[in-house]
Amino acid sequence: MTTIFDRIRIVLIATSHPGNIGAAARAMKTMGCKRLVLVSPKSYPDADATARASGADDVLANAIVCENLEQALSGCHYVFGLSARQRTIPWPQMSPRECARYAAEQDSAEIALVFGREHSGLTNDELEACHYHVQIDANPDYASLNLAAAVQILCYEMRMASLEQVAPKDNSLPAPVDELERFFVHLEQVIVEVEFLNPEQPGYIMRRLRRLYTKAQPDKQDINILRGVLSAVQRGRRNNT
Repeated sequence: MTTIFDRIRIVLIATSHPGNIGAAARAMKTMGCKRLVLVSPKSYPDADATARASGADDVLANAIVCENLEQALSGCHYVFGLSARQRTIPWPQMSPRECARYAAEQDSAEIALVFGREHSGLTNDELEACHYHVQIDANPDYASLNLAAAVQILCYEMRMASLEQVAPKDNSLPAPVDELERFFVHLEQVIVEVEFLNPEQPGYIMRRLRRLYTKAQPDKQDINILRGVLSAVQRGRRNNT
């Protein structure tokens, strides 16, 4: 029988200090999380990571290193991005507890919790690759959390949700994020071709379209239909030229 911890991956982006990777691994193991994914870490493997892991060597040994976020999220159905900053175009937002309960309800979904750089967090583009923006309710006068502390809080909430035995919901899974990303690439290509979007002055059009479709959570069949429509538009334009 699979548990929530079999389905959750902790994704750390461009971690600058290897000790923070080890501390995050320790935080994960204390709560039962075991799947660590590193995106372009500055130094890994590293003795500092092993020292700070304090016995969570198995989490480090099984960590997957990826070149980019797209690779790290391959096959995921739900992605939660951790960020302390509000954005110009707000993304659907959850608290850590809401995030954990939601993850526990998705019985067979692959889930990623994405943490940004120690000093600058997630970029807008990285948050746009997520379904939800998760914010830890910290002291508004000093909301800066150490990376490992943030990982600890989310892993703790996941553990609490698993112990509460949250009943799974019988929902169809959304399309994996890599398929959704290919749709966005196709969509942008078509709206540039029909001159709805000026690539020289794109504004927020694609960002708003990404938010719209991400909130809708289309499944694989929906994506196939949408891409079929886009392909038909492209064929029609070619036949008329």
